[in-house]
Amino acid sequence: MIYPWHLYVMGAIYIFAGFMHFLKPKVYLRIMPRYLPFHKPLVLLSGIAEVALGVGLFFKATKNLSIYGIIAMLTVFLSVHFYMLSSEKASAGLPKWLLLLRLPLQFALMYWAYSYLKL
Repeated sequence: MIYPWHLYVMGAIYIFAGFMHFLKPKVYLRIMPRYLPFHKPLVLLSGIAEVALGVGLFFKATKNLSIYGIIAMLTVFLSVHFYMLSSEKASAGLPKWLLLLRLPLQFALMYWAYSYLKL
């Protein structure tokens, strides 16, 4: 089945983001909330999840499961965004307005994924 080009773009974005967890793990370790244990394994697992879910978008048998997984993953990642707002160290020097803008962006990404369930 051939999907719209933008579904492939979304898949590529998640695959790229997932690989970045392995190429630049310090970036992700810095923004991990302190209350979560095992930061390094969680960063690696989230990278694996992003790659797997991105690849899953390309196949009819796994597309919808990947979409639900992406929505769940983005929901969990909201805790990281809130942590970045509450911690100067975790904010990575980004301005507050940009960190605040990321919150509605998460919901937009969830809706973007959800919109492909009917294909």
